[in-house]
Order: sequence, then structure tokens, then C-alpha cells
Amino acid sequence: MTTSPDASAEPQAGPPVITVRGLHLYYRDFHALKNVSCDFAGRAITALIGPSGCGKSTLLRVFNRMNDLIEGVRLTGQVLIDGQDIYAKGVNLTQLRKKVGMVFQRPNPFPLSIFDNVVYGPRLHGRPRKAELEEIATRSLAAVGLWEEVKDRLGTPALSLTEEQQQRLCVARLLAVEPEILLMDEPCSALDPISTLAIEDLVSELKERFTVVIVTHNMQQAARVSDQTAFFNLKAQGEPGRLVEIDTTERIFSNPKEKATEDYISGRFG
Repeated sequence: MTTSPDASAEPQAGPPVITVRGLHLYYRDFHALKNVSCDFAGRAITALIGPSGCGKSTLLRVFNRMNDLIEGVRLTGQVLIDGQDIYAKGVNLTQLRKKVGMVFQRPNPFPLSIFDNVVYGPRLHGRPRKAELEEIATRSLAAVGLWEEVKDRLGTPALSLTEEQQQRLCVARLLAVEPEILLMDEPCSALDPISTLAIEDLVSELKERFTVVIVTHNMQQAARVSDQTAFFNLKAQGEPGRLVEIDTTERIFSNPKEKATEDYISGRFG
């Protein structure tokens, strides 16, 4: 596989679920992402790494069109999920965001009970039967290792949970609507080391069922949890973000093809 600042990359762990070709993204006059082309394999974890401001989180938001909510954003190129152009006319954004869920830097539970947080999405999508909602809540909370901790207090406020439990709850809330892709934007940045390891263990388990794309500034975390790593960089401050290199995580961390990748991973800049 050849790599260059604007090169595409072959999928590493199976057929691609997400395909990006010639992507340019602008915030009004600012060119935030330049000519990004890459593939994201299904049922694998891809880590996006690079210095602040290089476009990692922007790319993540491309996949569920959250950037559409920002005034003045425009995009060229092609983004396919399961072969469908998600920027084509007529795409149902509600269905897209059900299929492509997102976990943010800080946990954002709703000011509702634990139970109502988990079943919020299924209720929104028309699944109001109590027995069905109870089954969804049990399954989703069990999937994130939270069921045994909260099963006797499902009616208590979600905000009473610890920060790490709140983050797992937010993942459970996503799983309740049965997505296919999980986007995670620095999901451990607000957590202590022990809680971080708990979330990393959860992410590793989730890849058995989902395609996961995670933004992280933690090189050790990227090395621990991901199957594939994409390194983004800026030529200079204020320049657009570019994909420098994407490959298996083992190769990126042991034998990167680009000097800039090696310099970033080794801590020479970042």
C-alpha cells in the first residue's frame, strides 16, 4: 500500500463500511480538510490521531452529517456508507444518525432517569411498548457492563452516576437504537486512568458487533485498542488538515512510511 499526504488506503480488516474519496471540507472560507481519501473496515476499530486542529473531529462528524448543523459548512467529494452516498439528495438524516451513533468527549446524559435515557431513542422511533422497552434497556445496559450496577435504581437520575458510568450509559443509549457504526470523539478525555481502561475494554468488545471510529490524542490508547490508525497533520498552522498515512496500527506504530508520522508518534511534535 502506498501512502502520501493525499493518498487513499486499502481496508485492513475486511470490506470497507465507510469509503471516503477526494473529500474537501470548508468552514466558510477556511479549508478544514483537504483531499482526504480512505477506507474504514467493518467490525474493526480505526483510530484518528494527530495534533489539535488537523481535522480529526471534523472528519468524524462528516460520517453522521453533524457538520450540517454548523452554518457555512460545505463539502465536496464522496462519502459512502455501505455503498450509499450519504451526501446525496434525499438522504434521511434521522435514519443516518440512527445508523451512525456518536459518543462525545464528555458524557452527556439527559436530565432523565437511567431507564428513560436508555430507551429515549427507541421511544423516538416508535417502540413504546413497556415490555419491549424493558428488554431493550436490559440488553443495552448489559452490553456496556452497567446492568448489575444500576438494575435496582433504574428510576434514579442518570446525573447521579459517576462520570465513567455516565459515559457507559451514553454508549448504552446509542446501542438501544441498534446502530451499525459508533463514532467516538475522545471518549476518555474527561476520565481518570482506571475509568479510561474500563471504556477501552468496552470499545474492544463492541468491535465484535460494530464498526468503531475513535478520535484520540492518547498514543497509548490508539495502540491498545485500534486495528487501523490514520494520522492527520497540518503543513502549518492555519493550513487545511491532510491525511498523511493510514495503515494497520501495528505498522503505523512500528514502521510508519512517513517521517511526519514517526515524529508525531515519538513525541517530537504534537
